[in-house]
Formats: sequence, C-alpha cells, structure tokens
Amino acid sequence: MTDDVLFEKRGVAGLITLNRPKALNALTRDMALAMKAQLDAWAGDAQVKTVAVQGAGDRAFCAGGDIRSLYESGRAGTPYALDFYRDEYILDAAIKHYPKPYVALICGIVMGGGVGVSVHGSHRIADETTTFAMPETGIGLFPDVGGSYFLPRCPGEVGMYLALTGARLKTADCLYAGIATHFVAKDRRAALVDRLADGMTPDAALADLHEDVPGTFLDSHRKSIDAIFGQTSVDALLAALDADHTDWSRDTAKTIRAKSPTSTRLTFRQLREGAKLSFDDCLRMEYRMVQGIVAGHDFYEGVRATIIDKDGTPRWDPATLAEVSDAAIDAYFTPPQKELSL
Repeated sequence: MTDDVLFEKRGVAGLITLNRPKALNALTRDMALAMKAQLDAWAGDAQVKTVAVQGAGDRAFCAGGDIRSLYESGRAGTPYALDFYRDEYILDAAIKHYPKPYVALICGIVMGGGVGVSVHGSHRIADETTTFAMPETGIGLFPDVGGSYFLPRCPGEVGMYLALTGARLKTADCLYAGIATHFVAKDRRAALVDRLADGMTPDAALADLHEDVPGTFLDSHRKSIDAIFGQTSVDALLAALDADHTDWSRDTAKTIRAKSPTSTRLTFRQLREGAKLSFDDCLRMEYRMVQGIVAGHDFYEGVRATIIDKDGTPRWDPATLAEVSDAAIDAYFTPPQKELSL
C-alpha cells in the first residue's frame, strides 16, 4: 500500500483521498493499483453504501498521470509506462461499472488521469474552483482514460472541440458538457461528505446542496462548435475555422495547429471511432493506441518541451498535418501483441 492515496471508512461511506498535493495529486501506478484493490474490497462490504474520492490540498483534485515517470520509463525502455496505462485503464473501468454510488469531489484542477478517476463515477461534484481539461494533444498523446467514450457523448461536437484544443473549462461549462453532474460550493463539501457518511444516498444528500450555475462559454459558442467540429476530417475542420473570420475561430485554429500533428489526426479518428463503441471497447482501443505512442516520438518531445526543458517549442515529427499519412494513423488501431483484458 502507498501513502500517496489514503482510504478511510467514515460511517457508511468509503473515502478515498489522493494524497500528493505537492504534485497536484498526479496519479502513479501504485495509486491506481491501491484504488482498484480498495474499490474491490468495498464493493463486497455491506457496511459501505457509497464511495467518495477527493484530492488533498486546495490546488487540484488530480492533474493527471505522473508524466515524468512515464517519460523516463519510455526513454529507458522499461515496462512501467505500459503497465501504468494498463492498470490505470482497468481502474477506470472498475469505476465506470462500480455497483455502488461513486462520488467524485472535484476541487481545483482535474486533467488527464484525474478525469479518468472522476468522470466515470455516478456523481461528479464541481465547486467554484474546478478547472477541467484534456490537453493531451499538446504533449503528443491523445485524450485517453475513456476519453474515446465520454467526449463523443458530450453535447453536439463539444467533445471534439475539447479534445483537439485542450480547452480549459470552468465550473459552468463542466456542468454544460456533462463532465460534472452537480455544483456544490466548496464550503459545503464537508456537509455533503457528512451526509454520505450518515447514510444518505447521494441524490438525497445533494438535493438542497446543489446549485445552478448559469451562463456558459460553450452554450454561447455551441452553434459554431457543432458546425465546425462536425466536419469529416481535420483538414475540413481547419478550413471551416479559417473561413469563419472571427477572433474565436482564428485563435482556435492557431491552437490546434500548435499541437502534435500526429496526435491531432489520431484524436480525431479516436473520437469518431469511440462514438460507436462500448466503454470497455473504447479502453481496449486506447490501450492499442498508447502502445504506438510509447514506441513513437512526439510524446517524448511534447513532455520534454512542456515538463522537462520547459522551452515550449516541441519539434514534432512529422512536423505538419500534411505529412501524417492515413497509414501511419491506421497503425495505432491495429491490434498489438498486448491487448487490454477487462
């Protein structure tokens, strides 16, 4: 067991605390394994009626996977990176299929792996500090942890917009997109946990704690998002942005063109495929894809530019969207030697 994630029985609630506040509660393989084992134990414990998960500190629920460790593993050719992704995806599936209410208390930053251990729960509670993003195309990855499933099921083409741009959402937009199911002010979160511990169901506990948060960026831009991000290819999508001649479309096109060209084409295909698949099949597809990422170039270059050297100038290879062939993208979806077993 690891001290990086803490488990507590509080009344009839099982409380999980991601406990790496200095690292923004970034998820490690040991944390994923410990969470899976504890969830399995609580699933068979009649005294536990509800599970809740929170992050230690005020800055983040969970800012993602421990990217530096994955970078170092891939560079060294050790099995840690693929073992991490496998066990992370297995945990995400356990949360999605959990037989009891699973309540994610999303305070502060929630990105990448943090989304995986929250968005698949039955109840996702945002507060006024919540900031969501899936910024993976900016580090040569793709929006995994079940992004293939939940992003295409956001309203309209909102999921494709989030996946290709890495746009950050605040509380109201998290609710609009379905990332969060409820808003409870930060100073009332303890009351929610107490109610769950006392045996109230999440729906009953939330009845008078949840508040509406009106007005969203996504709602005001929804018509343009649906029209532009509903295109049949990345090239058509960028052409539509270029033809729109608004500040939003210019900024959005610039943002997408700065991302890894391979990741951009890969993510577009991923979401279109994921819209047709079951949750478990989406995770199986993502595990195929991530093996290609670990064996490739752009993930290491993206992490170098963002986290290691922090120079902000990744040198993608291929360097342009035009150089990324259909055959290169097809290879990411070909069944590899290692398949994900759920």
